[in-house]
Amino acid sequence: MAKANEIKYLTAIKNDKPKKKFCRFKKYGIRYVDYKDIEFLKKFVNDQGKLFPRRLTGNSLKFQRKVSDAVKKARQMALLPFVTDLLK
Repeated sequence: MAKANEIKYLTAIKNDKPKKKFCRFKKYGIRYVDYKDIEFLKKFVNDQGKLFPRRLTGNSLKFQRKVSDAVKKARQMALLPFVTDLLK
């Protein structure tokens, strides 16, 4: 019989804490989101062209709105595609 301190698990127990998400705009002091900076906007868009939600990016509500407005403006100016297969 196995004793209480000899219990073996099939998978490893996760002991590490997940990284806390942060708003990169507040941390780095970015005040303006430029719609012409396509490489920066691609960080907030997945490979299909959809915006990542706040829970994944860690943006605050204020800057998530600014990012979404900048992406929409870049799409209207044909700098970013509306839909694509492989954006990145």
